[in-house]
Amino acid sequence: MIFGEPLIEKEEIDEVVDTLKSGWIGTGAKVRKFEQDFAAYKGVPDALAVNSCTSALHLCLESLNLLPHHEVIVPTMTFSATAEAVLYTGAHLVLVDCDKNGNIDPKDVWKKISPYTKAIVVVHYTGRPVDMDSIMQIAEKYGLWVIEDCAHAIETEYKGRKAGTIGDFGCFSFYATKNVTTAEGGMVISSKFILDNMRITSLHGMSKDAWRRKGKEFQHYQITKLGFKYNMTDIQASLGIHQLARVERNWKRRQEIWNKYNEAFEKLEKVETPAPVENGRHAYHLYTILVPNRKIFIEKMLEMNIGVGIHYRALHLHPFYKRFGYKQWDFPNASRISAMTVSLPLSPKMTDKDVDDVIEAVGEASKLI
Repeated sequence: MIFGEPLIEKEEIDEVVDTLKSGWIGTGAKVRKFEQDFAAYKGVPDALAVNSCTSALHLCLESLNLLPHHEVIVPTMTFSATAEAVLYTGAHLVLVDCDKNGNIDPKDVWKKISPYTKAIVVVHYTGRPVDMDSIMQIAEKYGLWVIEDCAHAIETEYKGRKAGTIGDFGCFSFYATKNVTTAEGGMVISSKFILDNMRITSLHGMSKDAWRRKGKEFQHYQITKLGFKYNMTDIQASLGIHQLARVERNWKRRQEIWNKYNEAFEKLEKVETPAPVENGRHAYHLYTILVPNRKIFIEKMLEMNIGVGIHYRALHLHPFYKRFGYKQWDFPNASRISAMTVSLPLSPKMTDKDVDDVIEAVGEASKLI
């Protein structure tokens, strides 16, 4: 069984073929439709589609005009893209620990605030909502920007508010394994003024992209600022339009699988299952368990043809980030999760038999640890 296999249906395939036949496969009308559909889903005026969540994060941070002495707080329990986007700007990266569930720990954020802090990036880890009340309280007190990394959290809600709409920016991923996929892709939501500027920055600083210049009369563009090559294509958007249309149906299927896992694994003494969400809605992007002797556990899972993942080995444990001087137990919660976490298959494409196969494999693997 492949870990993170996406569910691609006929509508997406037909839409991609239609795009290929149309003669317009770059950034055009289908990207715009995807942006409008996503904005409607999130209940915001507009959205900007880009080629990755990494690009989305970079555009947000770039818009803050950060200087080398400025600091941006990032949780160490995240994928490298969250921190890389900070480093692209030349600003100083400050890592903080997570709580026992893997989300950024507001108590550690309080400790790391300095006169040079400019922004906090939060990650709704696995799709679990961050304690945004605490984060926004810190941001308000110190006048900080808040960027929500919602790579796992398209459907996530916190106290009735949709993830990505609580801070100043929301960044989303449509990577191949995500709940909505365009193979590669991302989205940003923010104020209209900021998005209008980001739209120019995302495509070489051009005043108009090719689609907006298309018409009977020739129109040329102007380069108005230093920009990047971060645009999404109509081929990608052709997938996203229909993936997004089924987002709630697929969420319900993942919830069913999640509940079956919880029921089956609560009987296993050496397997720690995810805690329930009490302050909102989980996106059910990743189902992660904590196990001792992870190497032995994973070897048995693979022997039984069950693909698994590790989300994540915290940033401070990687060779590149060790140069910042962090030690393993500077972040005890993140270090513990890093050593024990295993992500199990969780996809709407899974059949009931697939789910049973995973449950059986976890049961057998747990006997060896």
